[in-house]
Amino acid sequence: MQALHIGELEVRLPIIQGGMGVAVSLSGLASAVANEGGVGIISSAGIGMMIPDFSKNFREANKLALRQEIRKARKKTNGAIGVNIMVALSDYTGHLEVSVEEGADLIISGAGLPLKMPDIVLDDKAGDNKTKFIPITSSARAAKLIFGYWADHYGVIPDAVVVEGPLAGGHLGFKKAQINDKGFSLEKLVPEVVSVIKPFEQRFGKGIPVIAGGGIYTGADMHKIMSLGASGVQIATRLVPTFECDASIEFKEAYINSKEEDIMLIESPVGLPGRAIRNKFLEDVAAGVKKPIKCPWKCIKTCDYKKAPYCISLALINASKGNLKNGFVFAGSNAHRTTKIQSVEAVLNEMVEEYQIAQTGVAGNLVKNTLAPIRQYNKEYTRVKKAV
Repeated sequence: MQALHIGELEVRLPIIQGGMGVAVSLSGLASAVANEGGVGIISSAGIGMMIPDFSKNFREANKLALRQEIRKARKKTNGAIGVNIMVALSDYTGHLEVSVEEGADLIISGAGLPLKMPDIVLDDKAGDNKTKFIPITSSARAAKLIFGYWADHYGVIPDAVVVEGPLAGGHLGFKKAQINDKGFSLEKLVPEVVSVIKPFEQRFGKGIPVIAGGGIYTGADMHKIMSLGASGVQIATRLVPTFECDASIEFKEAYINSKEEDIMLIESPVGLPGRAIRNKFLEDVAAGVKKPIKCPWKCIKTCDYKKAPYCISLALINASKGNLKNGFVFAGSNAHRTTKIQSVEAVLNEMVEEYQIAQTGVAGNLVKNTLAPIRQYNKEYTRVKKAV
């Protein structure tokens, strides 16, 4: 299992934790993944809703909460920490500014095409190029469009790209008819994106890793998709039922107690299909019941709150806090496979061993050889830092 290289950033375990909002992947989960050698991701979506009286100034609440979470994660780990920022956010640029100012190792942006590069990202790339910028795409066409636009307008290109397939959780970048179409499977998308990125690698003289996400649940899945050209994977669903995940115990138990038939597609108020776990809230919405909406501000550009049956930000923050009566749980297609709550360390150990078995047919010392040096380095770093 080779390390993931994004420019000069080396990630010993080629796993990026998926960003999950609202308030599902914060500093707790992100730092735990980073300590195991992967990339921990803080989701900035609706993050300000954790701040008391957030509705008085939602924009500033988001910036304050995001800054706090990045700093908390930095105190817990010396590993790689990134931020997932939805392009569809009304204050998208503000989240970018905070993330760059706080020295995030990378920024991942989806839920829209990040074509225009805000000044702070451009300035950062013109400087020491510390923060890596990674778009999420659901097609080779979209990847080519993003890379081509950046190359032609700014003279630079993104540092990597995440290809997210239709089996992912949360909002999906596909039409409903495409979600179960084999022609849009992750296995088909990855080689296509690898192919369209190659000319940009040659033009700019650097490697552009393609990271695959959406339906990656086991180490065997990871091995299969990396054999098709991916340099790493993005996983989320399997990391929800962990002790370190920032969501409530009720949220995690929704995964553990779910059955395959409970995983459903919904029409999100923001105009995208989404994948979630069936519950009474979603059944009521499907039956035409409209939930009361008091919109503090239009947090998603595409949301028409006057016509929406419910406020998705409020529903998701309620779910993360355990109030499933007034919310619901986003989840990937494999959520029903989770059976217990365990540590992030245990989950990643299992995935590394599954990867090795898929690669060699036998289990061995790969877990020890891959993860032990990372943990020892982080422990030694913390000890020295405290001594200083």
